[in-house]
Order: sequence, then structure tokens, then C-alpha cells
Amino acid sequence: MKYNFSEDLKSIREILGLSQNELAEQLGVEQVTVSRNESKKTEPSIKLLESLYSFAFDKNIKINKLKEMLWRDDLIINEKLLFHGSKSEIVGDIDIKKGRPNNDFGQGFYTGESYEQAISFVSGFHDSSVYLIRFNDKNLKCKRYEVNQEWMMTIAYYRGTLDEYKEHPVIKSLIEKSRKCDYIIAPIADNRMFQIINSFIAGELTDEQCKHCLAATNLGMQYIFISEKAVSQLKLLERCYISNKEREYYKNVRLEESKLGNDKVKLAKRQYRGKGRYIDEILT
Repeated sequence: MKYNFSEDLKSIREILGLSQNELAEQLGVEQVTVSRNESKKTEPSIKLLESLYSFAFDKNIKINKLKEMLWRDDLIINEKLLFHGSKSEIVGDIDIKKGRPNNDFGQGFYTGESYEQAISFVSGFHDSSVYLIRFNDKNLKCKRYEVNQEWMMTIAYYRGTLDEYKEHPVIKSLIEKSRKCDYIIAPIADNRMFQIINSFIAGELTDEQCKHCLAATNLGMQYIFISEKAVSQLKLLERCYISNKEREYYKNVRLEESKLGNDKVKLAKRQYRGKGRYIDEILT
């Protein structure tokens, strides 16, 4: 899917109240370049893409956030707007089999609830972009998780740290429940959160300590599509270009949030020390 450069170019020019010639001067290109790109008579170069979106970001025009707001306005009953941060371009149809089996909930297509959430996970990759997706949940079976023991242990299983317990009835039951659906809604667990889950699996934290540590690092909810039926009800709406300046901005935002989350984790470990059960007490 190509970027919607023509419309973005016109939108940014409209917001700033600039003529084609005035915008061309700001970008350091000829007026004909702006004109031909607006009319889709030519494809934008990488240099022009970066130039326009960086220019807009410098002017405090969050064009991708504005598009998120507009797309939300068009949603009807049973529809949701979701976001997929991709390290590269999605080629062809969405394919749940392309996902890694050791993701949070195994193989599937992973999305988030907001633009900021999606970009924060791919801001460190040079060719990354964010896809806006419309999802209709009609006649689909959903499995929803909260920050609790079931969620922690299910993620630990799929990420490969519960192998010694994989034949345990409790674990078998958890995994069976995780696949008896079309899609999953669950809290996001990044690598930092997984380290906390690992400490629980290693017997260093109780389930209560782990739960409250994870709640302190809240990253929002993710939607994971695991059936072909669910994927058939997804529609790619738009691919959003991420300029280097926007990429750097969200990298810094995530670093700040990570620092705050780490401090909260330290407090949660102390506050809930000795409360709850250790992994070997749960799986005896």
C-alpha cells in the first residue's frame, strides 16, 4: 500500500494557508513538483516524502493524528479503528501465518488501539510505518484478558518460558481457551514487561507482585487476530509515513514513559512483597 501523499500534501498546504508556490519555496522544490504530486501525475521521491512530513512536524501539524481523528468520525456500529506498526511495508493481504509463534499470544496479526501506541513500537526502525485499519467485530468470538494470573501465564507459555509445565492441566486449559476464539483483546506486554513475567516464572516474584508490577507499566490494549474469519473483517485504510523527526519524538516519549514505569515497578515490588503465590505453589 502506497502513502496517501497527494492528499497529505494538499491537507498540509490547506492547514498552513499556503499556495503551491509558497509551499514549494518552503520545501526547496519547484512549484511544478508540488502541482504534479497533488494531481498524482508523479510519485514522490523519498527525499520529498521526508521533506514534507518533517516540515509539517516542525510546524506542529500532526497529520497522522489528524487522520486518525477523521477516520474515527466515520466509524459505524460494530466498527473499530486499529493501528499496526510495521517495520516494513505490508505486501499483499494480511496473513496471520506470517506472525512469529513466540509473540505474546502466538501466531497472529497484532494491532493496537491508537496511533501513538503503534508508532512507539516501531520508531526505532528506519523504514517503519503505521497502518490504519478498520475492524468490524460482528459475529466474531472474542477472548478478553486483563492484567491477571491467566494473562501472565498465557504470555509466558507462548514466549517459551513455561516449557517444563506445558503438560500441566492448568497450562493446557489456558492455551485451549486462548485459541477458542477469532481474536483476542489483551494488555500489551513489551520486552520490559516480559522480564517481569520471567521473574515470576523463575520464582522471584509472587503472582500478586507480578500483577501489580505489570499494571504499573501499562501500555494499553492490543488486538490479536488468530482466525481467517477475523482477518477477513479487517480493512487496511491507509499507510502513514513517519518522518525522522516524528520518529525521534516518539522514541523520546517512550524513554520517558519507560523510566516512570520502572520506578513504579520498584515501588510495586516492595508494596506487595510476600503477598500472593509463587509459580510452584500455583502449579503443584
